[in-house]
Amino acid sequence: MQLETRSGVRATLLVGALLLGACSGNGGSSNDGTGGSSSGTGGTTVGTGGTHAGTGGASPGTGGGATGGSSATGGTGEGGTTGSGGQGGHVSATGGAAGAASGGAVGSGGATGKGGAGGAVGTGGASGHGGSVGTGGASGHGGAGTGGGAGGGAGTTGAGGSGGAAATCPSPALGSGDSNLTVQVGSTSRTYILHVPTAYKGTSPVPLVVDFHPLGGSGSQEEGSSPYKAQTDPEGVVTAYPNGLSGPSGAAWNVGPCCVANVDDVAFARALVAQVETKACIDTKRVYAVGFSMGGGMSHYVACHAADVFAAVAPASFDLLKENEDGCTPPRPISELSFRSSNDTVVPYAGGASSLVSGMPVTFLGAVGTFQKWAQINGCTGSPTATDSNDCQYYTSCSGGVQVGLCTMNTGHAPGNATIGWPFIKKYTLP
Repeated sequence: MQLETRSGVRATLLVGALLLGACSGNGGSSNDGTGGSSSGTGGTTVGTGGTHAGTGGASPGTGGGATGGSSATGGTGEGGTTGSGGQGGHVSATGGAAGAASGGAVGSGGATGKGGAGGAVGTGGASGHGGSVGTGGASGHGGAGTGGGAGGGAGTTGAGGSGGAAATCPSPALGSGDSNLTVQVGSTSRTYILHVPTAYKGTSPVPLVVDFHPLGGSGSQEEGSSPYKAQTDPEGVVTAYPNGLSGPSGAAWNVGPCCVANVDDVAFARALVAQVETKACIDTKRVYAVGFSMGGGMSHYVACHAADVFAAVAPASFDLLKENEDGCTPPRPISELSFRSSNDTVVPYAGGASSLVSGMPVTFLGAVGTFQKWAQINGCTGSPTATDSNDCQYYTSCSGGVQVGLCTMNTGHAPGNATIGWPFIKKYTLP
């Protein structure tokens, strides 16, 4: 095996850099929802107003409130003068910001009305709440009442609509620093480092980046050498550095034909993300994957097989593989940006067969081949843009508003440029 020094920080197994990654999938999304959209019934119970039936309150209110009583005849007299049942909570609120919508201010169910010739004086409906704070459930009555009988019921809680609730941040907030955590994946315990920067406050959702190490590497080595930490820490972004299990060439990721057998690393990635979301205040629609060498291969792979969890990926120094490209069928388009060096001798820019991992040969599609394959997967049309000042080009007319990019470097087998990669992936969220 050959050791390669990355950014002068640590030595990483280049052979491990094979990160044969292929596909990945996306999933998640922001938690904003409409807090209240359903209109509640303002009161439908028919009341008796003497010998003739009068309506005790028929006007519907919005969002859980209601007008508690319109004019109704009660026999020969009036069953009740027009009363306001409350300003039926017509203001809708977003479920992401507050989660609960006001179902309506307290309103009177109707002033006392004459029972008419056939009935005694009765209340047009007892004062009822137009709806307490809406919970996003079924619509509620604004208050039922009888026109010439006893007072009507106050009315059930008005519904705020069917919108989603706001994200709930764990309390107390997770402190800054690194934690070595374990998550169970089937019968296997898997480990990772959870990095929480000092800028994280735990009071509002932040993105999560999963940063995969190279072949023969580890989570701690990746944390020490990854260029993404310098970009994400100031923004309070939480990062996870998973540890691969041992294969023929050391710790690796299973991306189909290589590089550790009988391991479900996609299930590990999913379980890791789910566990982090219980510990930190994570925006579930903004989970991203990055990685170097074989870690880049794993980033490709989760884009192919976990696009319902990951919103976008930025692999470095790895390709899709001829052996696993046909299995790359994400359930939705997913943005992807590859960093590849024209003088990479471990994962050649032009692609081709490789036997760096004993007994697990693979065939790289090459930088351009991977670029074009992702464009095909994502339904991109037209030609890519001209190469920009960063030697990057993009397919911009793709399904679902995603983009596919390729940035060509001249740095050998090396990590990507996070000053380009982070601004690119953080633009995208799960639908």
